[in-house]
Amino acid sequence: MDNRFGEMQIFLAVAETGSLAGAARALRITPSAVSRAIARLEARLGVLLITRTTRALSLTAEGEVYRERVAGLIAEVDEVERGFAGPSDAPRGPLRINSSVPFGTQCLLPILPRFMARHPSVQVNLSLSDELVDLVEARADVAIRIGPLRDTGLKAKKLGRSAMVLVASPGYLATRGLPDHPRALAGHSCLQFSFRRSLDTWPFRIDGALVQRPVEGAFHGNSGEVVRLMAVAGGGIARLGRFHVAADLAAGRLVEVLSDYNPGDHEDIHALFVGHQRLASRIRAFLDFLETELRLP
Repeated sequence: MDNRFGEMQIFLAVAETGSLAGAARALRITPSAVSRAIARLEARLGVLLITRTTRALSLTAEGEVYRERVAGLIAEVDEVERGFAGPSDAPRGPLRINSSVPFGTQCLLPILPRFMARHPSVQVNLSLSDELVDLVEARADVAIRIGPLRDTGLKAKKLGRSAMVLVASPGYLATRGLPDHPRALAGHSCLQFSFRRSLDTWPFRIDGALVQRPVEGAFHGNSGEVVRLMAVAGGGIARLGRFHVAADLAAGRLVEVLSDYNPGDHEDIHALFVGHQRLASRIRAFLDFLETELRLP
């Protein structure tokens, strides 16, 4: 009997767990059954989907494409069956979310308990990283991205915009003085990003014109959270998203600097996901939740 659907499910389980044994445990079948199913699938398709070594297992380029297409197909089948289960059928299953550290800690974690309370059958797996990751490779259902979109072949849902702001700690300003003009930054320590070394200027609105002013500093951080913590510690002046420092501004740990010269620029915030005609209900529920519950300062 042709069991293509079952083989697809086994393949997705292997891709999800990263091993034949892990897939076998998840599906409650034997590892040999998993191995045979993958072999039949590769033989039928005529391509190698998985590379195996004594230490690791990974998807080939063809395997990545197949995983993306099959995940959408199975999601559609699940939705069809759930449609017959009635309106009371709730979103369920694992929801894998990838986000930057600042957005995750400041915006997602405070509201995630409400999402989980509404959808108790969804198991949330949140991964925080300031490195750009591939959605499929990271095995994520939804990824939150701030700034220009670089991912291709993905659907994007705009969540809002993050206004940029210059901040410093009261202690730093008491010692170094409050700059009254962008040119005064030449005498200050400006905190910068190690992954943006080419961006050694900050924008300002001066006499109605947008002007880029050079900035210098002895400190470079590899994430927004590192730069924020350095600013709170009194290490210098930082330029960060307002959502990232809203709590610090409210608590007085940081104060806004050169607000009269703020150019009013923003960074867009998007939720990215693999686009299918019918999204899995858990993913759709989370996207809808973000649209209604997310509040950006």
